[in-house]
Amino acid sequence: MLIIPVIMAGGSGTRLWPMSRELRPKQFQSLIGPETMFQQTLLRLDDSIRSNSIVICNEKHRFLAAEQVRGIGLNSVKIILEPRGRNTAPAIALAALEALNQNLDPLLLVLSADHLITDKALFHQTIEDAAFFGDKGKMVVFGVTPTHAETGFGYIQKGQSLDKNAFHLAGFVEKPDQKTARSYLEKGDYFWNSGMFMFRAGIYINELGKFRPDILKACEQSIKGAVKDLDFIRVDKKSFESCPAESIDYAVMEKTEVGVVVPLQSGWSDIGSWTALADSRDKDEHGNVLQGDVIALDTGNSLVMAESRLVTALGVQDLVIVETMDAVLVAGKDKVQEIKSLVDQLKKAGRTEHITHREVFRPWGSFDSIDTGQRYQVKRITVKPGAKLSVQMHHHRAEHWVVVKGTAKVQNGDEIILVTENQSTYIPVGQIHSLENPGTIPLELIEVQSGPYLGEDDIIRFEDKYGRNEPGN
Repeated sequence: MLIIPVIMAGGSGTRLWPMSRELRPKQFQSLIGPETMFQQTLLRLDDSIRSNSIVICNEKHRFLAAEQVRGIGLNSVKIILEPRGRNTAPAIALAALEALNQNLDPLLLVLSADHLITDKALFHQTIEDAAFFGDKGKMVVFGVTPTHAETGFGYIQKGQSLDKNAFHLAGFVEKPDQKTARSYLEKGDYFWNSGMFMFRAGIYINELGKFRPDILKACEQSIKGAVKDLDFIRVDKKSFESCPAESIDYAVMEKTEVGVVVPLQSGWSDIGSWTALADSRDKDEHGNVLQGDVIALDTGNSLVMAESRLVTALGVQDLVIVETMDAVLVAGKDKVQEIKSLVDQLKKAGRTEHITHREVFRPWGSFDSIDTGQRYQVKRITVKPGAKLSVQMHHHRAEHWVVVKGTAKVQNGDEIILVTENQSTYIPVGQIHSLENPGTIPLELIEVQSGPYLGEDDIIRFEDKYGRNEPGN
């Protein structure tokens, strides 16, 4: 039977701020191991189905997704772009309709891009068990046996026993309070809702049409108006933005009469908080998880992560301390589920630390804003071998480039020059220019911008190999 994995790579991962941010959320970061969580989700799939995958992500994450797919050697993965997040029911509908448009009615294995699975072999066996029911027209949800009274997850109630240790789906319940969560744990007939599913594309579309025809209609129009753009499938923006936002749980799974629960016992975590991340990591003899340049004395049961500088902890217990280049979080472990309230305060204050990191990734490489003042900004720019920034012009700023590693091919007005290590060039205000790395090693340079306005939206693109039209480098 044909199985197509559908990787849900949307979401902002607010509860893992300051590491996770809108433009580089947790699924695209290496939180556990050298690969990102998105890459790990693809790599844990069986070789026979991995290359069939469909990725659903927000348009603003498209280059992150494409680069990370290529980074693990996959070239046939489809990437469907959402112009705006509309929750899981519409996203899965896009994947199902795309599959059906190819005259296929496969089993869709719906996975989140930011989950941890520790037992790969058992995970594969669970997929086989779910496929047994999916092939019979059932809609399978993967349920995780609770280990404690968790209030951060939704729960699934199991019904009558079936083959392969599965159960009829008796119902979904919302995230409970502590007392209710304890009662679920004591009763023993509830699972955590993993947010992972398996069913035939046609079954999902039929059930969605039965219960939420408005969502289905908007998604059908979105796919009908979709266009291919480089590595991506862009759905019709107007149609998709008109689609109601709804989860698959509310839209379909709570109403369907063909629901089945298959237990998932392969070591699952949604890494939905800093304590969940700490629980997934090896601890020292004092119960600490320490990462980066950290010195901890008389400290216990704490998570301390340093990204760019020395972080020290002395005489503290049960804390989460996370340092990034431009923000530091200090929180009690019992408060980590409330970090979203801090992010809300950043939004209200008009700040940007919840949106982007100091180091920003682009399809051609990255830049780090290392210093800024009233009329100047200094960036460290890294350009990948063979990559090129857009041919562009700025109305309000001049730029001075000093190459510190590699060779730069620079278009400066009508002139094209090579700039090597310890050499520099100057780009006046209003000058058409471009920057390219013609070499085989990364190009690194220091850029000094000066002028009355230094915003990323001060840019006019004349040519761009990545098909971009939004502001920025």
